Amino acid sequence: MEALIILIFVLGYLAITLEHNLKLDKLIPALAMMAICWALIAFGIDGYSTWFDSAKGALVEGFSAFSHDEKMHLMEETLLHHLGKTAEILVFLLGAMTIVEIIDYFNGFATIKSFVGTKKKSKLLWIFCFLAFILSAIIDNLTATIVLVTILRKIVLKREDRIWFAGLIIIAANAGGAWSPIGDVTTTMLWIGDKVSTLNLIKYLLIPSLVCMLIPTLIASRLKAFRGDIPDAADDGDKITKHGATMFYLGLGAIIFVPIFKTVTHLPPYVGMMLSLAVVATFAEIFSRSKFSISTIDGQEEHAEESHHSPVHGALSKIELPSILFFLGILLAVGALESLGQLFGFANWLQDVMPKMGTELAGARVSDLVVLLLGVGSAVIDNVPLVAASLGMFSEALDDPLWHFIAFSAGTGGSMLIIGSAAGVVAMGMEKIDFFWYLKKMSWLAFVGFIAGAITFVGMRLIL
Repeated sequence: MEALIILIFVLGYLAITLEHNLKLDKLIPALAMMAICWALIAFGIDGYSTWFDSAKGALVEGFSAFSHDEKMHLMEETLLHHLGKTAEILVFLLGAMTIVEIIDYFNGFATIKSFVGTKKKSKLLWIFCFLAFILSAIIDNLTATIVLVTILRKIVLKREDRIWFAGLIIIAANAGGAWSPIGDVTTTMLWIGDKVSTLNLIKYLLIPSLVCMLIPTLIASRLKAFRGDIPDAADDGDKITKHGATMFYLGLGAIIFVPIFKTVTHLPPYVGMMLSLAVVATFAEIFSRSKFSISTIDGQEEHAEESHHSPVHGALSKIELPSILFFLGILLAVGALESLGQLFGFANWLQDVMPKMGTELAGARVSDLVVLLLGVGSAVIDNVPLVAASLGMFSEALDDPLWHFIAFSAGTGGSMLIIGSAAGVVAMGMEKIDFFWYLKKMSWLAFVGFIAGAITFVGMRLIL
């Protein structure tokens, strides 16, 4: 039965990586493999000799001697535990995405466009890469990519020129998301899972991530595609509205407040995000002169008509629910393998087989090569399941160098293929970027940045 579960898992991931070839949204195989894996566990619960207690981070002693009812009860508790941890991440993402959509409702991101005052391609490249690096650390790399590609469309009119900028934005956004606890889903997972702390994540990953962005941008700025000037863009009326700048700074400030809230209260991050959303939504409703409403109440047509124009209601209707469901399927599917002890056993195998490379000096328990392979793997397979797997595979303490290196590798390694990160996938959809064009033009730049950042991290780890 375990072999069948692993086969379903592999087939599910194969379907996810071949999403564009199969023309099947990746949330479908993610949800299917999650449900099938847990169903198979329930059917074969009496045949398993080991069980991994995720709450305690250890195998359950004497599991094989448990009765059927005891095993089923433990399975239900484990599934509930995984659902709770997954819900923390999803609710957090929902709050962050809603705040960003509220900012966009007031055209607040036009504030960024007003900062761009050059026609030279190379300078424009540096501006967008630095914006991507900074914004992705604040509003996450997926959202930063959407915002910057949208602005890019209004500045660079020719698609042939624009996709070059979009490619570098992907690399910069993923690098920027790696050093922030709210910059990437994977770093958020490690942060919420108490594997990394905010200050130490920034301390150890800011410089490696910056190097990962600077090297590709420096090389690209000398390429033919970024020589010369861009033609003038027509004025499309995209101006900063009356409350646009206010909502922009309020929204970003509210998101930045979340790590501070967690540090002070020791509550899960999603609680702080909900408080931030409440504050931003309050001002949004006041500025729009709408009644305070987030959802429609049955039987009140007048209320429904007014709430339709509410910025909060509008923002919630634009949330990427397919992405949320995809993360739900992925994380719970990985939880199924973790519960059977498969990931725990795989971790032990890695530590026995893979060579140790500088781990004594670093204080890590797995080789640097393993983590680098994790980064390369995140380009082929989505980095979310790989990090989710690492959470079940390894039991190192808070702020162990292993977790920082995993955060860097998983966050930046996905840039090597356009389907390897959420930022890449969304840019691919927005600009219709061809997979093989990116592979030929951008992958080598992303790889150079990835290796340069990894070397920087190892060097800093030996010094600090």
